Parts: sequence; C-alpha cells; structure tokens
Amino acid sequence: MGRRAGIASFIGTSVEWYDFYIYGTASALVFGQLFFPVATPAVGILVSFATFWVGFLARPLGGILFGHLGDRIGRKKTLVTTLLLMGVTTVAIGLLPTYASIGLWAPLLLVLLRVVQGLAVGGEWGGAVLIATEHAPKNRGILSGAWAQQGSPSGQILSSLAFTIAAQLPDEDFYSWGWRVPFLASAVLVVLGLVIRLSVTEPPALEQVRKSGNTARFPLLDVLRSHTLLVVLGVFACSIAFSAAYFKNTFAVSWATNEVGFDRETFMTVVLVASITQFVVQPFGAVLASKFDVRRVVTVLLLAELPAMPLMFVLISTGSFAWSVVGMIVATIPHVMFYAVVAGVLAQSFPARVRYTAISLSYGLAGTLLGGTTPMIGQALLTASGSIVPVIGWALATVLMSLFGVRALLARAPGPDDDEPERQTALAGSDEK
Repeated sequence: MGRRAGIASFIGTSVEWYDFYIYGTASALVFGQLFFPVATPAVGILVSFATFWVGFLARPLGGILFGHLGDRIGRKKTLVTTLLLMGVTTVAIGLLPTYASIGLWAPLLLVLLRVVQGLAVGGEWGGAVLIATEHAPKNRGILSGAWAQQGSPSGQILSSLAFTIAAQLPDEDFYSWGWRVPFLASAVLVVLGLVIRLSVTEPPALEQVRKSGNTARFPLLDVLRSHTLLVVLGVFACSIAFSAAYFKNTFAVSWATNEVGFDRETFMTVVLVASITQFVVQPFGAVLASKFDVRRVVTVLLLAELPAMPLMFVLISTGSFAWSVVGMIVATIPHVMFYAVVAGVLAQSFPARVRYTAISLSYGLAGTLLGGTTPMIGQALLTASGSIVPVIGWALATVLMSLFGVRALLARAPGPDDDEPERQTALAGSDEK
C-alpha cells in the first residue's frame, strides 16, 4: 500500500500543479493583454501577477478548511474533493470570456476562479504529503514525502509543454483560442487522477488516532495553541520552495519575453528543459537526506543556491538560449533537491491528530507571503529601478529565510504530545549513523 499511496500522491499533485502552473504561465503571456487591456503593458503584467497572487492568498484558507476535514473525516475523501474542485475551476478559466467580450466581468470572474484554485491547492498539498508519508515504512518519511513533491516538476513539465505547443500558433490564433487549450486539457488529467486516488486507503496513523479517540475537534485551535512556533518556522523553511519556482517559471518568463528579447516559444523551451531537470534531479535530495545528516544536507543545498540564483539572472540577460538553459539548470538543482526534503521534514514535525492542518497552514502561508508575491514584487522592483539587481537581492533573501527556517525546525525536539515515536527517529535522520 505504501508504493500505491506514493503513486497516488504523485499523480494527484501532478494534476493539481499542472492546473496551478498554467495559470502562472498564462498570467505572464496573455492575461495582461486579454483581461486588463486598459493598462499599459507593464502595468497590465503587474496587475496580472496580482491576480496570480490572489490564488496564494486563498491557500491558507484552503489549508484550514480542508485540513480540518482531513484531520476529522479522512485524508482520502478530502483529496478527492480538492482534485475535483481544482479541475472544474481550471476548465472554467479555459472557457472564460475576455475583457473584449464582457468588460469588467472578465477580470472579476478570473479573480474569483483563481481564489477557488487557491482554496483547492491549499488543501491538496498537505493531504498528498500525508498519504505518502503516513503509509511509509518506519524511518522513510522524508524519502516517501518526495513522491508528493515530484508532482511539482511533473505539473511544470506538462504545463510548459502545453504552452510550448500552443505558443507555436500565430499570434491571432494563440490569443483568441490557443491559450485556452492547456486549461481545457485539465479535464482529462483530473479523470486519471481520480481513478488512481480512489484506490488508496486511509493511512494507518489516522486510523490509530481514531481508535484512540484522540481526534482533534478543532484542529486549527490545537495548532495555534500548541504548535504556533513550528508553523512559523515551517513558513520560513518553505520560502525558497515557492520563490525560486516562481522566479523561474513566471517572473523570468515575463522578464525574458518583454525586456530581454526572447520570443515566447523559445523561452518556454528554456523553462521546459529546467522542469525536466527538476524531475530527474529532485528525488536525489530526499535520497541524500535519508542517508546522511539531514541538517547538513539542507544547509549545503541552500548555500549552493546563493550563487546559483544570481547566475541564472545574469545568463538569461545575455539573450542567449544556450546560456539561459545553463543558468536555469544551475539554479534549479540545489533548490529542487531541498524541495524534495522539506515535505517530509514538515510532516514529521507535527502530531498526526493535527498534522494535515498544521503542514497545510505552514505551506499555505509560505505560498501567500513568499510565493505568490514573487512575480509581483519582482516586476515592481524591475519597473521601479529599471535593473534586475534588486530582484536578485530579493531572491537571495528568500534563500536565507529557508536556511534559517529549516535549520531551526530540525533543531527543535518533538513536543511532549508527540504521538508517534518513529517521528523522533525520522527527525534525527542519520545522526546515529
């Protein structure tokens, strides 16, 4: 069941992230022109990125809502709900009339649908991580959590591929109907995800909580009362997981196509290559963390990202396809290997009775504060200064946030209400080796 749970987690998060990433790409390429045409191009992109952020604003609410359901009624039922909600919303965006057809209703409906997307993905990630980690053998929580994390590069590959193909169309066709195809294709992926997800049972950890009568009546209140500091550290730990991703596949797409001089299909190919690299390399972060001291592994990976992130921007600024690919790959490797580890670290930092709510809240708040704001802050800094240097400065700040957060999180011993002794062993990693 552990392997089946991992596969179900991977398939489900792939679909969810595909849906979420295609919105980010569309916000960089088309939404400014089609839904906010009254603004100047730069302002239109900034407003478009603001709607991108709206989805992240809703994520903590989704984490609280679906975390409550996941801790109370079960992981499986909750995950089926989030997958359906995300799929229906994404298809609806693909059918949405533009500003030219219905005026102000178009951006208003776009924002509303983005909010629903945020609610869905806010409840998806935590449950997917738990389906994988709570079915995992003892001491393999971090390694199993990497299954859920693989959904991110898979979704990115699918979304990049979809828009790379759509971008081959003539401008008239691309802006009239081509951009809609990636959204409508989500329906097929959702059906596949549901078939896989319905075959999984509830994790043993949750069943133990139910049998003991220790189910949390109000998980959020329990989290805020007993685990607030861990949630805050979790937010910091997750910051680079969000900021690096959206610097690459959202802000960089806009910057490269509007400022540097890339055409959209060429730079989407750069993003696609980076996404494939992520898919191949990312699991090795979890492998390293399962074999060596996890604190040392995450420290080395994040320190490596400090020079890699500025290098990416410098190489993209050359306007060279080859150097841009090199920059993207170099910046991708350290942060995605860290991303593979952070899910397991978070899952093992909270007791099972409130785990869904706690990790969803940590991850959702990180997305709101440090993920969804990334393209918007990046564009604002670029517009205000006319230079990419302040953007690089902000990128480096988010790396340091993660370094502080994850080390502090790992340094904290499990609390007295730890209901699973194996969590202590897993958190210690291979310190005993």
